[in-house]
Amino acid sequence: MNFIVWLILGGVIGWLASLVMKTDGQQGMFLNVIVGVVGAALGGWLISPMVGVGTINQDVFSIGSLLVSFVGAVILLALVNLFRRGTAR
Repeated sequence: MNFIVWLILGGVIGWLASLVMKTDGQQGMFLNVIVGVVGAALGGWLISPMVGVGTINQDVFSIGSLLVSFVGAVILLALVNLFRRGTAR
């Protein structure tokens, strides 16, 4: 059951991050889930040690973990935009 919730939350986080970064029209549902999950891993690697909060990848479902995962997804999309277009937008 946690796996299904993890995929749903990853999709929502990826979708919200794509709205913030204005890449929503370029991504489908599958890429939103990938961005959410990989962004959560990136957030767990970069942000979690600084703030002491887990991510959705660590089966921690709280407001702090959702925010860390969201920020990680936004950072991931900014890096993708930087390498794809030459600007982080």
